[in-house]
This record gives sequence, structure tokens and C-alpha cells, in this order.
Amino acid sequence: MKSGLSFLVAARRSEISELQQLALNCALVDATGRLIHALQRERGLSNLYLGSGGTGFTTERPLQARETDRCATQLRALFDRLDTEASLAGHSARLFSRIAWVLQGLDALPRLRECVDTLAWTPARATRAYVRLIAGLLGTVFEAADSAGDPGLSRLLVALFNLMQGKEYAGRERASGVLLFASACERTSEQQRLLHFIDAQERCLRVFAEFAPNKVLPAWHEAQDPSTLAPLERLRRILCTATPGVPLDEQHSAEWFGTATQRMDALRRVEEQLGAELLAGCDARIRAAEAELAILEKQTTPPSDVGDLLAFFEDNASASADTPDQPYNPSLQRSTLELLREQSSRLQSMSDELSTVRSSLNERKLIERAKGLLMARRNMGEEEAHKTLRQMAMNQKRRLVDVADALLTSADLLPSPKA
Repeated sequence: MKSGLSFLVAARRSEISELQQLALNCALVDATGRLIHALQRERGLSNLYLGSGGTGFTTERPLQARETDRCATQLRALFDRLDTEASLAGHSARLFSRIAWVLQGLDALPRLRECVDTLAWTPARATRAYVRLIAGLLGTVFEAADSAGDPGLSRLLVALFNLMQGKEYAGRERASGVLLFASACERTSEQQRLLHFIDAQERCLRVFAEFAPNKVLPAWHEAQDPSTLAPLERLRRILCTATPGVPLDEQHSAEWFGTATQRMDALRRVEEQLGAELLAGCDARIRAAEAELAILEKQTTPPSDVGDLLAFFEDNASASADTPDQPYNPSLQRSTLELLREQSSRLQSMSDELSTVRSSLNERKLIERAKGLLMARRNMGEEEAHKTLRQMAMNQKRRLVDVADALLTSADLLPSPKA
């Protein structure tokens, strides 16, 4: 008959298996960040190429496309390592669905480049195509963050996801600015989009700063240094205050692209440092768990007298007792009950902290679903839907997430879109 100690060993092995899966997910996130950064730069160069009528950046674009393909190949190799046959716990179904979507986009990327090469698409249409692919990649990062079972690693993933999302809004701001300087758009609407992207990236970056570990904060503060942001703020003012119908100096377009790119590169450096922290954290968790498993496997349950057995019924023997989470000491022989107390306390503590960390992700889910509802029922764009939600929150003096939740609850009262 299997003992309680046998099941504690099994629990630790299961935890190691989950950590190994999480480590692979974290490697996916790291590789996804590299690919997103490459696609963001390719998107910007494509905008400049199209805006110049095919005469500018003819050398840089193909070079960047090769770098994007190199990053995509690395990510595909990690996809191949995922076990798609096993019935994995957690959020694997959603993660696999996201990956399937992303692979379709990567397969279609050469056709997108052909449309840019031949000037068949406008800058706005090409931008939307790249945005769609990058959004799919960010979706895989979100699922990885949402499925993390370790609170410390979950915090890092939440910070990383919000940083990557904020950087993507910065990239869309860069693309919007290129369109404005090229006068290739309806200015008032594009100015509103620009302001939306500025606001959206700042919101994401605030969440990042809330969850970011102290080790990455120096690089973050450097990226936020006012002297570094001053050239970007100057060009933002030019774009946001430009009078409709009055052409802007097209030479500012390259300056804008360079300045906005410096901003994104600074955010990428923070992202790389945070990604390194995440991978190192995974490795440390696995090594610690394996060491504890080795000790547990050598553990022999000592003979228990009646007093020891009766300890199960004492108040301080509760599985939720507040027992410090100490590594197993190989020099001590402890009863199964002591080990059970420790294991239960640690798992409860992890569960409580995970609930706190995931509240940020759950709020995002509600807000995104409410935006999607408004877009479907009222034929709104993303920016207009978000602006509507924010206005409702201000008018009602409620949190944005509370307004989103109420809107979803009363979804049946919203009018259906007109045919």
C-alpha cells in the first residue's frame, strides 16, 4: 500500500514536470520577443519604403526581412518541442490555438512582403497586416503568463507581457507618425490614433513597472530619462498640433522614425534583461525542486508512536498551518505529517499570491472582451471602443474594469449591428 510519503514524492515530481513545461513556455516568450522586435522594425521600414514610393530603404528592408526570418526559425524550433500529443493541464488548448494562428501568419509573411515590394498595398494596409501578426504573437505571451503556476515567475511574465504590449503600442505610434509626416492619411483621425497609442503604451508600462523586479529598474529608469525622451516629445507635439490640410515637412519622417526607434530599442533592452531574469528564475526553481525531490526520495518514514499519529487531529496540524517554506534538510528525518504540513502551506501561499498576480491579467481579459463587444455591436474601431469605455468609466466614476464587467453582463441590451 502506498504511503503518504509516496504521494508527496509524486507531488514533487509533478511540480518539477510543470516547472519544466513553464521553462519551455518562458523560452517561447523570450524567442517571441525577439521575433516581435524584428517584425516591428520590418513594419517601420516597410512604411518608409511605401511612403517613398519604393525609392527609399531598398537595402535595409531585405536585410531586416532576413533577420525576421532568422527569429521566426528559432521560434518554430521551440514550437516543435511542445508536446502536442499529451493531455497537458492548464491553458494548453488556448496556447496551441494561438500558435496555430501565428503559424498561419508566418506562412503568409512572404506574400505580404510581395505586396509591399510591388507597392500593391498602401502603408496603412501593410501596417494593419503586421499589427495582426504581432497581435497573434503577443497572444501567445499572454497565454504563457496566464498559465504560469509559480507566483514569482508569474509576476515576471505579467511584467514582460505588459512591457511587450507597451512596446507594440510604441511601434504603432511610430507607424502612425510616419503616415502623418508623409501626409498619407486623413490627419484628424490619425492624430487621434496617435494619442490613443501614446495613452495605451503608458498604461501598459505602468503595469510593467508595478510588477517588474528591482534588478531591471535601472535600465527602465534609463529608458524613461527625460533627456532621452525630449526629442520624441518635440516631434509628438509637431504631429499632434499640426493643422489639417497644411503639409508637414517630409524630412521629419526619417527623424521621427529614428527617434521612435531609439525609444523602442531602449524598451527592448529592458525586455531582454527581464527575459534573462525569467529564464534564470525557471532554472533556479527547477534545480531547487530537483534537489528537494532527491532528499524526499531518500527519506524514510520513522516509526510513529501514538502521540505522533494523534498530532494529525491537533489544531497546529492543519494543512493550512502557517509553516515556513524551508528546503528539506538531508540531515533530519521528519515525519510524513511534518512534510505534509510544509507542502500544504507552501502550495496555499503560492495559490494566494497567484490570485493577486493574475488579477491584472483577468482585468485585461474583461476590458478586451468589452472592447470587442462594442466593436461588434456598434461598428467601432479599437481606439473608439477603448475611448468609449474610458468615457463611461469617468462619467460613472468607476474603475475601467468594473465598467467593462457591467457592460459584458448587460450585453443582451446592446443593439445588434445593422446589416
